[in-house]
Amino acid sequence: MDGMHYEGTIIRPPSEADSVLLQVTVGCSHNKCTFCGTYKGERFRIKDDATIDADIRYAAGNLSFLHRVFLVDGDALIIPQDRLVRIMRRIREEMPWIRRVGLYGNAKSILRKTPEQLAELRELGLGIVYQGLESGDEQVLREINKGVSLDRMIQSARRVREAGIKLSVMAILGLAGRERSLVHARATGEALTAMDPNYVGVLTLMVLPNTELYARIQRGEFELLSSREMLEELREILRHTTMTRGLFFANHASNYLPLKVRMPGEKERALKTIDDALQGGIHLRPEWMRGL
Repeated sequence: MDGMHYEGTIIRPPSEADSVLLQVTVGCSHNKCTFCGTYKGERFRIKDDATIDADIRYAAGNLSFLHRVFLVDGDALIIPQDRLVRIMRRIREEMPWIRRVGLYGNAKSILRKTPEQLAELRELGLGIVYQGLESGDEQVLREINKGVSLDRMIQSARRVREAGIKLSVMAILGLAGRERSLVHARATGEALTAMDPNYVGVLTLMVLPNTELYARIQRGEFELLSSREMLEELREILRHTTMTRGLFFANHASNYLPLKVRMPGEKERALKTIDDALQGGIHLRPEWMRGL
């Protein structure tokens, strides 16, 4: 074998850049969000044990300089517990030097695991779950077809944290369009406060042509925000986010103003940085440098 078996689009959080990317599922179990074009035309499935085992063996033999594993694709936590435990055990057996395993988990897949099952995964090395909140505004969640209520989102976040697993939550600037921009921002800050994750990652909406949201924009049903309005939204989210500890990131390639804020101590200084940018004192990242 001359490499890992990858199929379709492989995505990972920026913080997993130096991780072994082990593909255990193809696609996303929900795959209905209006803004996401990542897995269009891809039927969700769990990969077979033989392929996963071969990839773990390949990584053990060729990638021993990496100390983390990230299980791709969109929702690896949906894998039934016995199979996921088997994968985690294989990683531990073949790559005992791995310090942390991470994966994406949505509210549905988190809440399908009992607290005991999550604790079992933590014991086997699951160190972080990345969860897409996108918005704390119920109306926006309905409009983007997220398929889950805010209450369940908050409940699932608490379940991850109570299991002793780190939680990273993602939110998206501009997702409500122009009309509900600040309502979305305020509600998102309040939701992040209730979730109290270890990390928050704020991304800026990038619209892909193969999405329902793109079609809405073409029909004039959705107004994109200007870079200034995106910053105002970022300021409002941060202003309403209270975290007991951890990092608030807006440093993804899609963002106009890269920020990394240690919470709660650096919050006020970060708000001042955004104000300086709004007043023209800081140059924003130009369009051509932004990306997914």
